[in-house]
Amino acid sequence: MITNEMLTGQSSEHLTILYGKHLLQPKAAEAFLKLQKAAKNDGFNLQPVSTFRNFARQQMIWNMKFTGKRVILDAKGRPLNITTLKDRELCYSILYWSALPGASRHHWGTDIDIYDPNLLLKKQKLHLELWEYLEGGSQYPLNQWLSDNMIIFGFYRPFNGNKQPGVALEPWHISYKPLASLIEDKITEEVLHKTWQGQYIAGSKWLIPNLTEVCSRFIYS
Repeated sequence: MITNEMLTGQSSEHLTILYGKHLLQPKAAEAFLKLQKAAKNDGFNLQPVSTFRNFARQQMIWNMKFTGKRVILDAKGRPLNITTLKDRELCYSILYWSALPGASRHHWGTDIDIYDPNLLLKKQKLHLELWEYLEGGSQYPLNQWLSDNMIIFGFYRPFNGNKQPGVALEPWHISYKPLASLIEDKITEEVLHKTWQGQYIAGSKWLIPNLTEVCSRFIYS
């Protein structure tokens, strides 16, 4: 049973260590290791960039972006000048790339950002940006391999550009569907309201009275 605390990144009791600092639900971890082994057999070094992310981490990302302490990119990957944006525009701009605190799929232990470090050129740094995973980018061969093979192991891309037009395409973000499909409908306005109690969420003055609109566009879809 997934509690609200597990759903919103406030508990990691349901998770196991994949390796290093990376945590996943046990069945998701098992499936990922099988996917990783298959990738290795085909010449890829499939590695996680990010797995479980707790509420505090997502809260920090959100607050830093809202207050201008962390860069927000537009749909073409260019830095935005947020000083000209009203709260609604600013929240929508953040939500294009980042989830609300408590509403990130990385809270669940089912979702993974991936890459192949061996595909990076010497001294090249991974940015987790779209151009790296499209044709001509360093991660494109891995992207193609995943498209052909990940479904065999239960994985899919939730941010594929189809269901959520206001959310960025993220080829690096894969999700273990057998578990994620049991969780994704459990995020509600009520759950978020409760999770935010006593927490500082930048922009909450606009977010809270407009949460129905935000959830409909960025979560329920």
